[in-house]
Amino acid sequence: MLHDRDRIFTNLYGFHSPDLQAAKMRGAWDGTKFLLEKGRDWIIDEMKASGLRGRGGAGFPTGLKWSFMPKQSDGRPHYLVVNADESEPGTCKDREIMRNDPHLLVEGCLIASFAMGAHAAYIYIRGEYIAEKHALQRAVDEAYAAGLIGKNNIHGYPFDLYVHHGAGAYICGEETALIESMEGKKGMPRLKPPFPANMGLYGCPTTVNNVESIAVAGTILRRGASWFSGIGRPNNVGTKLFCVSGHVNKPCNVEEAMGLTFRELIDTHCGGIRGGWDNLLAVIPGGSSVPCVPADQIIDAPMDFDTLRNLRSGLGTAAVIVMDKSTDIVRAIARISYFYKHESCGQCTPCREGTGWMWRVLNRMAEGRAQKREIDMLLEVSTQIEGHTICALGDAAAWPVQGLIRHFRHEIEKRIDDYAANPHSESVMIAAE
Repeated sequence: MLHDRDRIFTNLYGFHSPDLQAAKMRGAWDGTKFLLEKGRDWIIDEMKASGLRGRGGAGFPTGLKWSFMPKQSDGRPHYLVVNADESEPGTCKDREIMRNDPHLLVEGCLIASFAMGAHAAYIYIRGEYIAEKHALQRAVDEAYAAGLIGKNNIHGYPFDLYVHHGAGAYICGEETALIESMEGKKGMPRLKPPFPANMGLYGCPTTVNNVESIAVAGTILRRGASWFSGIGRPNNVGTKLFCVSGHVNKPCNVEEAMGLTFRELIDTHCGGIRGGWDNLLAVIPGGSSVPCVPADQIIDAPMDFDTLRNLRSGLGTAAVIVMDKSTDIVRAIARISYFYKHESCGQCTPCREGTGWMWRVLNRMAEGRAQKREIDMLLEVSTQIEGHTICALGDAAAWPVQGLIRHFRHEIEKRIDDYAANPHSESVMIAAE
């Protein structure tokens, strides 16, 4: 469990003012110039030593990602792009940072940009985030007015920060689609290589990081890599924002230590499962794109990248969606399938055609109007989509379907049997609605 003294986001719930003076009293912008004077290499080495893994879902080591940027400029400018396109269903952590603790993000942008030789950074914010955009822009304006950022700021490193408002497409959460959108083109992922570190925004070296990954940088450097790496479990260290929704008594956003168990998370912060622990059916532990995990496997599992990967799921963004036994699990996954069908950019054939096909089949299965042989066909099609697209949206569409079949095949078969026995029964008709 995390001690209050170790919390990075001390205004997560907006109990205090988000403005510059209040943020400084909470520790933001404290000794930033001193951190920059230690040099680029020190910052990157410290971030590597901290063990911070990207908080946007993939869990790639942040310090290592920063080190991929060219050490010397070849004449092209370097850019930092912050991914605030928080569109993963169930995920609602970055918006709280931008609303209530935006100066941690603004300061993190300066530090990360300095470490990568970037004199400009862009925060790409989700189209639906209106209040968050205004809160973030106000913080940026305050930082400019106080001389903390800008061409001639008090830190002696010229730096400009821009807030770019997207149009509300899920695909723009993928880093190269985000870059395309920022350049004024359709939000469609690019083939890699070349990677953004060599050829990113406007053809220049670029690093794309999640809001949470950047916002924690200042505190990590101030308090030391060993402090951060001392929280959590090996290879899964530090604090993490968890967004818990669904069938718990008190849904919440909370900053906790990586690796606390699912039971600890729910009992401590969410008041337990609705109807008690015996009523738990399954959990989607990392946003809608990761496979569900049945109750018996997740109850005492540590909530970290490696444990959940070993359960054939993932921590992702730590958007924990809890489902009790009242859930129609087949229909729930069919609804998720519809989301990915709707949000596919249509560039890759497996994703463009496969997401719609999977949704249609799942919809029939939810009603029982299917054949049992179609279950294996659906599983096979999902494996032909997974790993065969430019970006990970194909994987995100396939994994929930695979999780459903892996753990709840019996539920699909029961629907089919019930429908076959009595195609006009009331229960089947209700399911069809």
